[in-house]
Amino acid sequence: YDLVVDPSNLWLTIHESIGHATELDRALGYEAAYAGTSFATFDQLGKLAYGSPVMNVTGDRTAEHGLATIGYDDEGVEAQSWDLVKDGTLVGYQLDRRIAKLTGLGRSNGCAFADSPGHVPVQRMANVSLQPDPGGLSTEDLIGGVERGIYVVGDRSWSIDMQRYNFQFTGQRFFRIENGRLAGQLRDVAYQATTTDFWGSMEKVGGPQTYVLGGAFNCGKAQPGQVAAVSHGCPSALFRGVNILNTTQEAGR
Repeated sequence: YDLVVDPSNLWLTIHESIGHATELDRALGYEAAYAGTSFATFDQLGKLAYGSPVMNVTGDRTAEHGLATIGYDDEGVEAQSWDLVKDGTLVGYQLDRRIAKLTGLGRSNGCAFADSPGHVPVQRMANVSLQPDPGGLSTEDLIGGVERGIYVVGDRSWSIDMQRYNFQFTGQRFFRIENGRLAGQLRDVAYQATTTDFWGSMEKVGGPQTYVLGGAFNCGKAQPGQVAAVSHGCPSALFRGVNILNTTQEAGR
């Protein structure tokens, strides 16, 4: 099916399949005993086709109203914004001072955070956001370009492997699209893909008028465990040929 995914759903897919996958401590294996690793390994920097050419993703500690927005991180590094994925290619990671020095990348981009005075700072997620197309379409026009598909709204349950590669996401509301129009609601829908296949199937991103900043207050990491808040902005987006599951049938009910 073709999918038009609303920002209220897509932010979570960004968090799980891009945000965690581009944490360089994780990609180097430092989180393997607890949170897992990453398919986006360091040797693929500048080479990995993360998605289609319309995919541009930033890490940003300066975004207005962002839950991970700061002035300086907990190692004293000034907040900044940088590219993680540019024109579909992996071009950056999230770094603190330790990981930047270990990898020879030079300077931290301000991702150190401790959730209390009793914890040491660890590398944590910035506001990781998919950028809109400056001249992009409205959500209604994205739907208008679909003959047979589904419009997905709202986040619900998800499942993703420890390398952040194979995943499945559900939503709160699903609308059938027929000949460019919404044609009733569906239930028990999940979309399933690998990270690079999913983002590679993204044909269009919406314009700035569709952009919404979402996020979570309870992203966990590290041993002993720490919790951090993070935001993810994104426009509506159109994906072609995504595998769809009926979750009730898959559960044998």
